[in-house]
Amino acid sequence: MQEELSKNWDAILVLATEYGFDLLAGIATLVFGWWLAGRAKKLRYAIIAITLVAVLARLGIQTTSIIAVLGAAGLAIGLALQGTLQNIAAGIMLLILRPFKVGDYIDAGGTAGTVDEIGLFTTDMTTFDGIYLSVPNSALWNTSILNYTRLPTRRLDIPVGIAYEDDVEKAMALLLEKLRADSRVLSDPEPQVMVTALGESSVDLNLRCWSVREDFWALKFDLNKNSKLWLDAAGISIPFPQRDVHLIASKD
Repeated sequence: MQEELSKNWDAILVLATEYGFDLLAGIATLVFGWWLAGRAKKLRYAIIAITLVAVLARLGIQTTSIIAVLGAAGLAIGLALQGTLQNIAAGIMLLILRPFKVGDYIDAGGTAGTVDEIGLFTTDMTTFDGIYLSVPNSALWNTSILNYTRLPTRRLDIPVGIAYEDDVEKAMALLLEKLRADSRVLSDPEPQVMVTALGESSVDLNLRCWSVREDFWALKFDLNKNSKLWLDAAGISIPFPQRDVHLIASKD
C-alpha cells in the first residue's frame, strides 16, 4: 500500500514538473491579457479572444479549429460591415476636411438640402420643400459637392430679350442704371449688361451683377419682374417667339 502511494505521489510530482510551468504561464497570460483588455476598451473583446486562445495553446489544447472559426467569423463580420466602415471613414473625412457644415445648403450629385447634422454614419438634411433626408456619408464623399452658402457673395445672370426694332443701346443703358441704383447690387465687381445672342425673335441681353448671399434670391426675383416694368415704361418691348409662314398656292 505504501509502495503504491509512493508511486502515485511520484506521478503527481512528474505531472506537476511537466505541466506546472505551462499552468503558471497560462495563468500569467490570462491575468496580463485581462488587464490589457481593461486598458484598451475599444479592442477589449479582441484582446480577450486572443488571450483565451493563447492560454489554451499554452495548456496543450489544440486551438487550430478555434482560430479557424474565429477567422471565419471575423471575415463574415468584416464583409457585413463593409458598407458601415465606408460610411464611418467618409464621415471622419467630412468632419476633418469640412466641405460643408451644419446650416449650409448643398447639392451632392442631385441630393440637395440644408445640412442639419453630420453624423458618423449618415448626414441629416432638410430639402427645400421641408422633407427630412438621411444620406449615407459614403454617398456624399464619393461625389462632387456644390456648397451654395459657403462663400459670402454670388453672381446673378438675368436674361432679357428686346425686339429688333428697339434701341439696343438705350435698353442697355437703362438696365445698367437700374442695376447701379439697387443697394443690394455690389459695386465690385461692377454690374454689366451685355448682348449675348441675336435670337430668332429677339436681341438677347443679360443683366449680370453680384450680391451678398443673403440677398441673392430676393434680388433675382425682383430683377426678373422689374426688368419688364422698366422696359415697358421706356417703350421697349419684350417680344414673344414669332414665325413667318409663307403659303405657296398650288398651280392645279
